[in-house]
Amino acid sequence: MAVAKRATQGALLAGMLLAGIAHAQQTTPAAVPVPTPDPVPAPAVPPAADDAPVVVPPAQGNVTTLGEVRALKPEDDQPLDLYRFKNPMRAENNRFSRDWSEPPSPEQVSMGGGYIMMGVVKGVMAAAKGLNKITGGPDQIQSAIARPPPELSAEQQRRALQFCAQQDGCGAPPEK
Repeated sequence: MAVAKRATQGALLAGMLLAGIAHAQQTTPAAVPVPTPDPVPAPAVPPAADDAPVVVPPAQGNVTTLGEVRALKPEDDQPLDLYRFKNPMRAENNRFSRDWSEPPSPEQVSMGGGYIMMGVVKGVMAAAKGLNKITGGPDQIQSAIARPPPELSAEQQRRALQFCAQQDGCGAPPEK
């Protein structure tokens, strides 16, 4: 008799627990509220500039409206970490930052063949740089130099205009 009474109480308690969970899910606000359409269309808001504050029209009745949300693209070299500290101050480059390089991480050391191999490579690179400087040769890494855009000669321009006159309207795209 006592076992049947306990089983009934357990079933009743489990039912009340499930009902409470269902009620809590219905009454708690969702993480991302879904806006319902306004009965009266809201006036169009022109797109705001990046520096201007976002103006949200007042809600009519019991309607949930959301402001503008902009997603920022994370840097390519860093994984997205929402809880990391981002320093609001950014130091400008100075004469020390040109010569300073962060020491390699243990992962970089192991991928580079160890400390001895990294030292050998750094020494060879310094010797090559010194040899280039002594011989007056060009640097191994050179900045790109853009060439001017190609221009047509006077004869080519005349032929192009003559061809356009024969085709009846060179500026218009062909119709499909």
